[in-house]
Amino acid sequence: MRAYIKPVYLDRDGVINLNRADYVRSLEQWTPIPGAIEAIVRLSNAGHPVIVLTNQSAIARNYCSVSDVEGIHQHLLHLACKAGGLISGIYYCPHHPDDGCECRKPRTGLIESARSELNLPDGGYIVGDADSDMELGRRTGLKTVLVLTGRGKEQLRIIDSDDCIQPWKVTENIKSAVDIILEDTVNNDR
Repeated sequence: MRAYIKPVYLDRDGVINLNRADYVRSLEQWTPIPGAIEAIVRLSNAGHPVIVLTNQSAIARNYCSVSDVEGIHQHLLHLACKAGGLISGIYYCPHHPDDGCECRKPRTGLIESARSELNLPDGGYIVGDADSDMELGRRTGLKTVLVLTGRGKEQLRIIDSDDCIQPWKVTENIKSAVDIILEDTVNNDR
């Protein structure tokens, strides 16, 4: 019998959709990265619980409302479902970076909430475009995959120059990240 397939945590902006320096503030500004929805479907159909984790300080900065962010998330859930996949949950931090909350990545609150509410096991993978995603993965025992979309290229230069702990894998985009995860899952299932 197959072992339980580990969850995959995905950052949103820069991984699933195009990032904006002035924040993604509305559904009209939200544009999926080509192949991202299909990549989510592949993970879901392979049995991985897919969870989106995202810092959304634009809410605290009054650039957008909670309903704007939740509207984007409902649209993302709909796109994944329409394409034949499932996103198990979307968790976001609405706070300002100076608020000191426990849910802003790289703090572990979003993953702790997802694990508790969705009854997820420890372990799994995190795909992100920032060192904060990689640090969250390190703090919670996940295999870290840095994608070079969004802020990824700039963040990799910072990681390299600051002599930080390297991600488990670095790859071009969410599509190639999913290839890596699915191959790793198969290899660890043998």
